[in-house]
Amino acid sequence: MQNPRLDLKILIILCVFFFSENTYAQLGFCQGNSGDPIFTETFGTGTQDTALPTGTTTYAYANGSDPNDGLYTVSSNTDYFDWFDIPDHTPNDVNGRMLVVNSDFTAGEFYRTTISGLCENTTYEFSSWMINLSPAGGFCGAGVIPINVRFEIWDSTDTNLLASGDTGNITSSVSPNWNQFALVFQSIPGQTSVILKMLNNGTGGCGNDLAIDDIVFKSCGDDIELVDGLGDSSITLCSTQTPFSDTISALPDNSVFSSHFYQWQVSSDGVIWTDIPGETNAGIGIGGITSTTYYRAKVAEFAANLINPDCITFSDVYEIIINEAPVQPTLECWETATFDETLCDWIIIGTQPLAPSGLECWETATFNDITCAWDVSGTQLTQPTTECWETATFNVTSCAWEITGTEPVQPNLECWETAVFNDTTCAWEVSGTQPTAPTGLECWETATFNNATCIWEVTGSQPEQPATECWQTATFNNVTCVWELDGIEPEEPTNLECWETATFDTTLCSWVVTGTEPVEPTDLECWQSSFFNETSCTWEIIGTQPLEFRDELVSFCEDTDVMLVATSSIASPEYQWASGEMSESIIVDTAGSYEVEVTDGCLTEIITFNVTEIENPIIDTIVTDGSSITVNLVNNGNYQYSLDGVNYQFSNTFIDVISGLYTIYVKSSECDAIITQEHFHFFIQNYMTPNDDGKNDFFSLNLTQFFSASEVYIFNRYGKLLFSAYNADVNWDGTFAGKELPTSDYWYRIVLDNQEFKGHFTLKR
Repeated sequence: MQNPRLDLKILIILCVFFFSENTYAQLGFCQGNSGDPIFTETFGTGTQDTALPTGTTTYAYANGSDPNDGLYTVSSNTDYFDWFDIPDHTPNDVNGRMLVVNSDFTAGEFYRTTISGLCENTTYEFSSWMINLSPAGGFCGAGVIPINVRFEIWDSTDTNLLASGDTGNITSSVSPNWNQFALVFQSIPGQTSVILKMLNNGTGGCGNDLAIDDIVFKSCGDDIELVDGLGDSSITLCSTQTPFSDTISALPDNSVFSSHFYQWQVSSDGVIWTDIPGETNAGIGIGGITSTTYYRAKVAEFAANLINPDCITFSDVYEIIINEAPVQPTLECWETATFDETLCDWIIIGTQPLAPSGLECWETATFNDITCAWDVSGTQLTQPTTECWETATFNVTSCAWEITGTEPVQPNLECWETAVFNDTTCAWEVSGTQPTAPTGLECWETATFNNATCIWEVTGSQPEQPATECWQTATFNNVTCVWELDGIEPEEPTNLECWETATFDTTLCSWVVTGTEPVEPTDLECWQSSFFNETSCTWEIIGTQPLEFRDELVSFCEDTDVMLVATSSIASPEYQWASGEMSESIIVDTAGSYEVEVTDGCLTEIITFNVTEIENPIIDTIVTDGSSITVNLVNNGNYQYSLDGVNYQFSNTFIDVISGLYTIYVKSSECDAIITQEHFHFFIQNYMTPNDDGKNDFFSLNLTQFFSASEVYIFNRYGKLLFSAYNADVNWDGTFAGKELPTSDYWYRIVLDNQEFKGHFTLKR
């Protein structure tokens, strides 16, 4: 039956939060103070996509492919289709992963997980971040399907819904926007775990593509403000005002808790907190504070929950900020310092006396810290002595004598000239005569005046007689002053073969032809032929070795071997395996690629054997799902499954199996090895149809051989007991007092070795 106290305690508060340009009617956040997170799911980090644990989702894992409709992946990016390509939401993650979901064509559950370690009678906030991956104006256009998710919190038996809420339609946006949603619920007496479910309200197709990240559960309590005697929530003081004393009080708004139990804590940095022994009241007196200190209170609705960090919330923090007073500064002679406790600092006033004005350029003013006045010093520079062409002027800007004027430049002299400066006229005087040039030179001679030696130099040599070819004669021309050559070279022969060369013999003074035709090659392979190329003047060899490549697929069972036989149509072949063997066949017991060359010296065939090993099945998990048993393997292959070791099936799921202890048999379809594992199959059926068709005619529970004590009770919706059994197998036929009961829901209470199970099932007629 539904707990009435639970009905009153479940809080579902609709709030509006602004996380982007769009706004959404959120499910409900904790309106008071929260505790530290007791459960966080960030989906990990890494560039390699991963799958969710078994039982977490009903969707299929994309396994490295694009997540199409009804598929999911856990990835560090969303670079699929035309989706937004975004990183995960977790702050400061490197290659952080998120759950990426492409909605199925049928609405329903796509994620579930169990949250353990909860406290009884405690209010909690579940929250998660979600994003619509389909951009507005993308491939789907105006018909893009919005995302719409339902969150549900169920008790650990998966029979009582504690809280739920829908996000409503979250439409596509121009830019990607992460949005946070939350749900508040309260655990019931005896409950320490809940089941979180996420369901798609919409169907897949073009759109309804989303990512989930940062799932958090934390306790939720009242909004608890801390105030001092003046009603302030913090205070800032100067160290000169310490030690500080006061009283701090906790003021809850009573929005969640009906009672309050406290444990005060203190911290010097606001990060590391320490419990204060004995301080468990709503108020605390503090004293002797000389440095920055922080106070807060751990709060629980029940006293026993204070010692469990998963059951508490925290009040606001009361801050006492103590600013250290600075040391009195060193002052100038004209300054005065006064300490201001409000500013927690020294106030300095005073102005340095102004420097004197109207100084000459050679004067300097220096401030005297002893007399606290300016001293003036300096003397003008003496005028310098000048040359006849110079003028001295005092510059008050640079404070120096400036000399202007330039000595007349000495004229450029020939080597036979002499210059003398006249200080009277302030000018240069030049004298001297150049020597006469020589006459009677040969045609090849030149006279040049040497300004260094100041004489004429005659240079030049008769042109050297040039070297002549055997057919030439040389004659010197005194008019042109050059040698002249006569004669004609013999013509080079033409129409040579490509291997012939013509060379001119200067002794014979004629052309000589040499060269031999290249010899035709004889050491050719069986597939080669040769022809003479007049252009390259070489014999060219043509032909390609006949070479055939062939692949063969071979498999063998684990812990056995297989023979590889190199069959070929080549007559009288020789064999060369890559491993070194030279036989027609080899035996191997390891998967891999094996290559052999088969040849008769002319024809050659390369055979590659691709050998795979058929693994024995490895059982990962055996799961009971209602009346079905599903066997999950670690490896993939063509395997068969059996419950009796005789009758095998290819499906890994056995349906309509009654409760009991079973031996599961798994084998390969191609090998003899059989793997077995025991599995205890226990389920309580959801419905019965007493129509004598041999299927679900009874509500059955035949497990007494596996438990030392058993109790079974069946009630109608009004709580009336219809059937009971103690330490006996149950096969109830849906009657009471000999009469058939109508179609309806009926409730059961089952106790097996002190383990209690409650729920309901449907009787259909």
